[in-house]
Amino acid sequence: MTQPPQMSSDVAHHQAVRQHNLRAAAQNTANEQRLADAGDAGARFSFNGRWSRRDWAHASLFATLGALVIGLVPGFSNAMRVADHGPALTTLALPLPPLPKATRAAQAQRSWEVVKVESGQTLGSIFEARGIPAATLHRLLEASDDRQALARLRPGAELAFDQAADGRLLAFRYDRNDTQRVELSLAGDRVAEQVIERPVEVRTAVVSGKVGKSLFHSARKLGLSPSVINTLTDEVFKYDIDFDRDVTSGDRFSVVVEQTWREGELIRSGPVTAAVFTAKGKPFTAIRFERDGKGEYFSAEGRPLKKSFIRSPIQYARLSSRFGNRRHPVLGTQRMHKGVDYAARSGTPIMAAGDARVVSAGWHGGYGNTVVLDHGKGHTTLYAHMSRTAKLKRGQRVSQGDVIGFVGSTGLSTGPHLHYEFRVNGVHRNPLQHTMPPPEPLSGTALAQFRAQTGPALERIREVEEIIYASVPEAADADRRVAAATAPRGKRG
Repeated sequence: MTQPPQMSSDVAHHQAVRQHNLRAAAQNTANEQRLADAGDAGARFSFNGRWSRRDWAHASLFATLGALVIGLVPGFSNAMRVADHGPALTTLALPLPPLPKATRAAQAQRSWEVVKVESGQTLGSIFEARGIPAATLHRLLEASDDRQALARLRPGAELAFDQAADGRLLAFRYDRNDTQRVELSLAGDRVAEQVIERPVEVRTAVVSGKVGKSLFHSARKLGLSPSVINTLTDEVFKYDIDFDRDVTSGDRFSVVVEQTWREGELIRSGPVTAAVFTAKGKPFTAIRFERDGKGEYFSAEGRPLKKSFIRSPIQYARLSSRFGNRRHPVLGTQRMHKGVDYAARSGTPIMAAGDARVVSAGWHGGYGNTVVLDHGKGHTTLYAHMSRTAKLKRGQRVSQGDVIGFVGSTGLSTGPHLHYEFRVNGVHRNPLQHTMPPPEPLSGTALAQFRAQTGPALERIREVEEIIYASVPEAADADRRVAAATAPRGKRG
């Protein structure tokens, strides 16, 4: 008998085993192939302890790629987060509160350009040079109370302009005096004036130093103004010191002077309150004191320094010929020289030696252009060889120091100079040696007031000189300069 069901079951089992074996064989074959491939790769990439150029190139490439990934990934991450969290921010324009007045004022400060007036300039020429129309200048002058002062500007005065980019004048500024500054602002047809108060402070300073090579140069280095120096030489000590012949480099001076300061700037010096000048070891003292409403200089004893005659009718002239017998340079004969000669440039001003009345002014034979003055009490002076005389008339009164003519070489003269004669009751005297009686000193109440007012100034000079000259050797002090004892005196304005 046949068994078809049993036969059918065996066949199915054998087929299943056969399929399993085939799959196992295929799997084994695949595994072997992978192992072989891995072995080949390992052989290809095996490291022998030394890198080739190719290895270095691969390493550089991988490092660069890594850096780029590190740098870019956070950016993409941030971008993704922003996108995830919603839309970007929106900026809105919001109105701001108004600025405080102080801030607005600071922002509105003007841009001033300062112009210093030069000799010969007028306000009109300055405006024209800056391209400002004459009509604008007229509007400013009509609105200002200082029209006449602005029309007569002094050299050295400072003006300030604030102009727009197109040249239009926005504002104009000038100083009315030491304590007031005026600003004129233009807005359309309107001109607004603002007066700014500028307080000043007056200080009393003691300046002391040595003459050195030049009194003017040394005094200027100490801060003394030219006007103060001229006061010392041409007014205070001109009767007692001849600054051309009596002064040496070792001589010293001390000056008490008032200084006016404004906003930290020295704007003016003077007057000289007191001064001591030591010439050739001899001290000369001068103190300013007002008598009958007029400021004068006196000695420490209260005697006026102003004398009837000044030492020399010409400033800074050279004595070229003395009084006495000599051979005349033109005539060639021996004769008496009845005056003294001062060599100076042609055109140098000649001053009256004292208060006087004009006797004559004009041509006088060998004297050339000559002026003769009568000083009273039998004293007369003669000034010869002038290039020209001043406009003088017979009998006219002149004051000491007035210009009466100019140096020349007219008449019997070999060069420009002044021939100066001094006569007493018609008799010629040597003007370099003749002494006049001293003027009367202060007395009584005036002398007491003088001592009370001037004592502190002299004491300050003594203190400064003791500090300077007592502690510094003479040899090392030739070029010493000191400006000390400055103290505020008060404020004005």
